[in-house]
Amino acid sequence: MEESKIQSVIDRVMSELGHREPAGRAGPLPPRRPVAERPGPSATPKHGDNLFPDVDSAVAAARKAYRDLQGLPVSLREQMIAHIRRTMRENAQPLAHEAWQETGMGRYEDKVEKVLLNANKAPGVEFLDTGAWSGDGGLTVVEFAPYGVIGSIIPSTNPVSTVTCNSISMVSAGNAVVFNAHPGAKACSNRTVQLVNDAIVEAGGPPNLVCAVAEPTIDTAGALMGHKGVNLLTVTGGIGVVRAAISSGKRAVCAGPGIPPVVVDETADIAQAGRDIVRGASFDNNIICTDEKEVFAVASIADDLKRAMCANGAVEIDARQIAALRRSIFTDRPEAGRHGTMNKKFIGKNAAVLLKEIGIEAGDEVRLVLAEVEQDDPLIFSEQMMPILPLTRVRDAYEGIEREKAAEHGFRHTATMHSKHLDHLRRMARVMDCSIFVKNGVSYDGLGYGGEGFCSFTIASPTGEGITNPISFSRIRRCVLKDSFRIV
Repeated sequence: MEESKIQSVIDRVMSELGHREPAGRAGPLPPRRPVAERPGPSATPKHGDNLFPDVDSAVAAARKAYRDLQGLPVSLREQMIAHIRRTMRENAQPLAHEAWQETGMGRYEDKVEKVLLNANKAPGVEFLDTGAWSGDGGLTVVEFAPYGVIGSIIPSTNPVSTVTCNSISMVSAGNAVVFNAHPGAKACSNRTVQLVNDAIVEAGGPPNLVCAVAEPTIDTAGALMGHKGVNLLTVTGGIGVVRAAISSGKRAVCAGPGIPPVVVDETADIAQAGRDIVRGASFDNNIICTDEKEVFAVASIADDLKRAMCANGAVEIDARQIAALRRSIFTDRPEAGRHGTMNKKFIGKNAAVLLKEIGIEAGDEVRLVLAEVEQDDPLIFSEQMMPILPLTRVRDAYEGIEREKAAEHGFRHTATMHSKHLDHLRRMARVMDCSIFVKNGVSYDGLGYGGEGFCSFTIASPTGEGITNPISFSRIRRCVLKDSFRIV
């Protein structure tokens, strides 16, 4: 991508996010450098290497950093977080490019936006407000304390974004973190960990407060989850690693898979719904767990909705082409009503790659492949993580809600509805019971990108924390002064 176009993307994202420097920082940060002067991912770490050859040495280093942090003022955390945010903004382009090249998934320009979103809107120290009660019984103060050393497992789909948001929230709560990256994204993940470490040290914090295993594997992930020096686990990944973390015997904050459905009823703004669905389902080629992954459209408006989607970057394929594409993107032959196993060769690839597989030449400006299917098609029940969106017709909104409840598999992750009917919106919110429910918007509006609120790419639906923040990584402690200090 041309440098001028890259800068325009960044400027637009900064404007949409309402970028402001966090308050409470002591001393100015260095000014933002021009694009041409920004260091690439191959730059040498400034403060030594915080990547360790094994889990034991990484945990030991993190434990020492955690103890050192406890002797420093809480206000220092604000400075560390401000430096992390600035560093991630300055390195958004090279980190996004490295993730794009290393994993082979997604769209580079979308990855830049993901890094900036998390750098600017991941929640920090401001979340940790002290609570207090006073009365005839005296004074009670409630504060948020760190857990200690957190073991964090990082996915290949959102490696830079997940390291960024977890570092900000976990360090804000006073913890140290040992990251174990997905082996398929270890270079960009570990580069992000190194840059975060540099930012912390430059702010006056201890080195190795954020560190990682240099050569992460499934074995090192297991060793980290079972290590006696790790106080809390945070896992972002598939069902297998989530189950392993939950069964580890430690408290675990787990972000599992999602198959976010969309219902569009006859009262919706169809033009807006078509535009928003394409934007969400195609963002970073559908590898984000919140991206729209199947559509239930009331039959009376289904044709209008498809036209609106095709006017905004989708290409519809017919039944014969769907059958051919299904043979390519599934490694198995799933039965009707069941989910299938997706071919890793196509995960995160551009829509043009999928279309070429069935003999259709298209440019990369095509964002999404639209496929109308029956209600029991395996595409409806599968987490595709590629820009193909199945659409099926339903009789009315109530049938759509019933069908999408089954398709979502009870993950309770994310759901979206386009409707102006308040009863339909209320019913879907209650039935789906998801961590994120977006009404009349893009799924990523629920992450604070366009919608209100903070962002995190660790969405802990299996363990109930939802969109994580510093409180998710804190112990709640109460101190009581009996019969004293009431001043009124």
